[in-house]
Amino acid sequence: MILSYKKKFIKLALEVGALKFGEFKLKSGRISPYFFNSGMFTSGRAAVILGQCYAAALIESKINYQMLFGPAYKGIPLVALTSAAMSQDHNIDLAYCFNRKELKAHGEGGVIVGKSPNQKILIIDDVITAGTAIREAIKIVEVSGGNTTGVLLALDRQEKGQGKLSAVQEVEKEFKIPVLSIIQLSDLIIHLKDSTGDPKLLNSLLAYQDEYGV
Repeated sequence: MILSYKKKFIKLALEVGALKFGEFKLKSGRISPYFFNSGMFTSGRAAVILGQCYAAALIESKINYQMLFGPAYKGIPLVALTSAAMSQDHNIDLAYCFNRKELKAHGEGGVIVGKSPNQKILIIDDVITAGTAIREAIKIVEVSGGNTTGVLLALDRQEKGQGKLSAVQEVEKEFKIPVLSIIQLSDLIIHLKDSTGDPKLLNSLLAYQDEYGV
């Protein structure tokens, strides 16, 4: 059974073309039966629903945190939408901040926009590919005097990286923190099983999971 916010996210992702099924060559060279691009959530309606889904997953997570951080660039709108939805839907008023890619030498200076992440921080992002951006974000939080207590993504592909672990599992192991997501590959498989989708597509996802899954 898929939780309601997961269903809402999958439905939206399919509607806007953020989630596509077919045959896609990834940077890794693997041929994937699906592709996810968070850059397709580009309307006001999509932004509202996306924020609601992140907030619902955050409530479900039970992670101990005090404020939110969004890594530049995709994490910036995501952290703002999540914070707004937490206030609107759950009456929880959270501070958030994000980083600049370039150090600002004038004005207030620094790399942080917003309140300093010197508390218990939950990082909001879309996906983890190699884990580079998340590692940089954790370092920024650490330098600011904060402590990263978790990461929340849109999608966890649940597939092996160069070794036996996925990029998500590598981050969890290295930093001893939970890395959660709105949906995982397993949720997409359940979605296809529950819908009247193409059985050939379902079989391709199952085969991909069997070969590369963790």
